[in-house]
Amino acid sequence: MSKVKTHIAFLVLFLAALSVRGQITLGKNEIGFTVGGMNYIGDLNNQSMLGKVNFAFGGLYRLNFDERWSLRIDIDYGHVEGGNPDYIERRNLSFSSHILEGAVRTEFNFFPFSMRDDHYNWTPYIFGGIGFFTFNPKAYYTDPFTGEADWYELQPLGTEGQGSPLTPDRTPYTLKQLNMPFGIGLKYRPSKSLTLSVEYGFRKTWTDYIDDVSTTYVDNAQLAYYMGDLTAGLADRSGEVEPGYVNAAGIKRGDDSLDDWYAYFNVNLTVKLDLLFGWMLKKRCDNK
Repeated sequence: MSKVKTHIAFLVLFLAALSVRGQITLGKNEIGFTVGGMNYIGDLNNQSMLGKVNFAFGGLYRLNFDERWSLRIDIDYGHVEGGNPDYIERRNLSFSSHILEGAVRTEFNFFPFSMRDDHYNWTPYIFGGIGFFTFNPKAYYTDPFTGEADWYELQPLGTEGQGSPLTPDRTPYTLKQLNMPFGIGLKYRPSKSLTLSVEYGFRKTWTDYIDDVSTTYVDNAQLAYYMGDLTAGLADRSGEVEPGYVNAAGIKRGDDSLDDWYAYFNVNLTVKLDLLFGWMLKKRCDNK
């Protein structure tokens, strides 16, 4: 959480410094915050867009080139999770992960949206861009040998044999990935200095491991030998539902033909930089 606050504070201070020096036109720039809900789309919810929604928030900066086009920078932080609501109830897998993302994107307003006059004080818009995000899937598990229950990070364990002699073609996945945010929204200007917007956006990713599930089961006994009992226990949790059952090597654990996605529904409030820092620039000019 502290890292998120640091990044947002740095962005605000950086923009303020540029504004005071007169390197950008204050009236065309906005900063603000966003709050909403984030949900996951992947193997552990049947690729449904209706997964569980969790709280998310962030900060943003927008540069308005004209009444139609804008450039926007976002930093957002949220939480996604998934279970096993499909017909393979025996699979019994679940995960939870926090996501920190940063993105640069372009917005296009369908109406000539202006903060200078009252002709169009609202407009639908679309957006798209490129981003970068970090994640770290965890699962809550009770160790049958010790009886201790805790959240365990899944990526270091290699639950599908990554990093073991069992599957030399499977390398550990990285927890830092690119994404592509895109979506739709609606802007409204309640005053000449404020913009309120509501939007829904998807994040297309290039990883199938946000949930730590992608390919097939490996031999559980051999996995325990090479990677440890904890890895074997979290790789195949079917025995918690049906005691004694273990999936054979090669049975599908996930669907590697589709990457994982996540979505973010949010409400944004931004303020023009000239309202926040215009007095500083004016004072500087008066002193010359």
